[in-house]
Amino acid sequence: MGDNSASEFWLYGYGSLIWKPPPHFDQRIPGYVTGYVRRFWQASEDHRGTPEAPGRVVTLIERSYWEELTDHHDSAPEKVWGVAYRIKPDKVAEVKDYLDIREINGYSIHYTPFQPADGSAPIRTLVYIGTPDNAQFVGPQDPQKLAEHISKSQGPSGLNKDYLLGLDAALEELSPESGDEHIADLARRVRALEHIAK
Repeated sequence: MGDNSASEFWLYGYGSLIWKPPPHFDQRIPGYVTGYVRRFWQASEDHRGTPEAPGRVVTLIERSYWEELTDHHDSAPEKVWGVAYRIKPDKVAEVKDYLDIREINGYSIHYTPFQPADGSAPIRTLVYIGTPDNAQFVGPQDPQKLAEHISKSQGPSGLNKDYLLGLDAALEELSPESGDEHIADLARRVRALEHIAK
């Protein structure tokens, strides 16, 4: 992995890519990146919502920027856990085209070092991030209002709450230390809303 990683194509997933992998990968490695905070601050008009009623999905915020904001969830883990996928060399162009469609709604391409959980050498990974200057970025929100918004939103890819609950479950499975309180708190709030609705 180490010496060849510079010439290989690796993709870092921190949201739905954790449990809904891209096509044509031959390795999936759990691990994390640093310098970022994961937040449900990106509107979704194409997958978990509609243009008339956008849902909410996660993006990464540069930690230095996030620290300047007032966030109701005022702590965040130093490590943003997720997975890295190595894409088969002859399928890289096809997968990039697939991802550009999947991640088109406000996300842009960045590169970041990914640290495998097993302690092996860091890998340079491509990552899609909805930066604060994109039109779909919504910024800090009250957690209860955000949970209510997620619980009632849906789009072509399904219910918004399934995305949240899927991410919460996927993070729990990665590592004993891969939990994210922002995600876990929203998931608890959405489950409580479901319980009240029954």
